[in-house]
Amino acid sequence: MNDIPRGGRYGEAVFRPEQAGEGERIDFGALAYDDVTLARLRALGAGPGWRCLDVGAGTGTVARRLLEEAGVAGVLAVDRDVRFLAERPVPGLELLEADVTAPDFAPGRFRLVHARFVLMHLPEHERLIATLAGLVEPGGVLVLSDAADLTSDRPDEGGGAPGTPYATAMRAMWQGLRATIGTDVSWVPSYPRLLRRAGLRPVAAELHVPPLLPGSPISRFWADTWERGRAAMLATGLVDDAAVDAAVAWLDSDECAALSAGMLTAWGWKPGDGAR
Repeated sequence: MNDIPRGGRYGEAVFRPEQAGEGERIDFGALAYDDVTLARLRALGAGPGWRCLDVGAGTGTVARRLLEEAGVAGVLAVDRDVRFLAERPVPGLELLEADVTAPDFAPGRFRLVHARFVLMHLPEHERLIATLAGLVEPGGVLVLSDAADLTSDRPDEGGGAPGTPYATAMRAMWQGLRATIGTDVSWVPSYPRLLRRAGLRPVAAELHVPPLLPGSPISRFWADTWERGRAAMLATGLVDDAAVDAAVAWLDSDECAALSAGMLTAWGWKPGDGAR
């Protein structure tokens, strides 16, 4: 196995914001998941009068839709690099370039605190969930979404044939990202229990899996993600360049028959006046 680069962070070792096309890659993910996210946030009551915190806001698609469609009072969008957020300002959108893992991260209290595809890339999950819960005002809600890996390690039914090019690439991606930047989705199904441990009541969760179709946003997202994470994937020894290329081609073919990674969303309410 090749040596795997270790010790970096999201946006540094891989997925650097200054890399050409990174904003578009993020937007492909947004196209796959934003409708589900907005439907959940609005079902939880996000609307006029709500002040919201969007952690790891990326290109700002969720923050802007909260303002423009849900009509919330304001959104503070936080990211370690706000260049994509600053490109598309809208009324009510405030930007904060900050690190949520910093001990002094304390931007205030909010009716909604939302973080999507953030905590899976960070250590100290339970401490960070407690930190975010502490930013929810009484009667408010914390909403966390992260990836749930549905790639099966089972061989195809029948003669023990190897898995698909997609499954091989996904295994290499998860292993490579974990070794490189610490990405770990194995604990994501524990969200409901961790939200309760943070003192939130009641708690619930759901899972959304977008369809893998040729040319779909999620298929293009994975193809771009593999390209940017290719070095980390190759370093695992599970794939070579030809295998990654084959997986990209498989995604865009009629042979594609697989589940994408799901998005697990969990939420919990801060006890106090005004809950729901």
